[in-house]
Amino acid sequence: MWIHNINPLALELGPLQIHWYGLMYLIGFGGAWWLGNRRARQPGSGWTEQQVSDLVFWGAVGVIVGGRAGYVLFYNSDYFLQDPLWLFAVWEGGMSFHGGLLGVLAVAWLFARRQGKTFFEIGDFIAPLVPIGLGAGRLGNFIGGEVWGRPTDQSWGVIFPRAGDMLARHPSQLYQMLLEGVVLFVLLWWFSSRPRPRMAVSGLFLMAYGSFRFLVEFVREPDGHLGFIAFDWLTMGQLLSLPMLLLGGLLMLLAYRRKT
Repeated sequence: MWIHNINPLALELGPLQIHWYGLMYLIGFGGAWWLGNRRARQPGSGWTEQQVSDLVFWGAVGVIVGGRAGYVLFYNSDYFLQDPLWLFAVWEGGMSFHGGLLGVLAVAWLFARRQGKTFFEIGDFIAPLVPIGLGAGRLGNFIGGEVWGRPTDQSWGVIFPRAGDMLARHPSQLYQMLLEGVVLFVLLWWFSSRPRPRMAVSGLFLMAYGSFRFLVEFVREPDGHLGFIAFDWLTMGQLLSLPMLLLGGLLMLLAYRRKT
């Protein structure tokens, strides 16, 4: 079994510390900007490079604000009620994908109103750009040795010293990087490049991510202070992913019924 001993710091100059996890955010936003501009340059895209830059910038704001708020409210609501100012203690870490998604959806709604576009026009455009950041973020989790998996006797198990028990565990961060990053990107990029009805790309993103996250949670260690939410197997990640899966399926159904 391999013992995780990767330095989470990419660069350390005196008091200045740059973490790999933070760099992964830059990779995610930079990748979204590059791919978005590539799509915008295609004939008849209906997008300009300035619009893409503005959307990525405000989307980054939505990810950071929503991700932090989601982590605090979904996973640490009791602590938040005791100390509401802890919401702003971003230096202590803690981000939630589902909170970040809500932040991006709020930005998309405001951006659509300002640019004279529909909400799902924004959603369908931005959905294929998101997996780059998701995959990079999960790689950052693995490098930092956090959000590890459950114990396993498989040969690829990894011992994460931060877990405090020296048990070999599933490298669930890498599973998520593969599914939510690589597979989801290939699926959405291919699907969005083909003729399809409005809402379908947004629906596929929600349905696919919800399914991938729900499955990986079976080998990912639940948050220690939350444990299982219900039935001795349902985690908070699964509980938050179920609405995504159902809503995504509904959007796909409505999209193709409209087309018919």
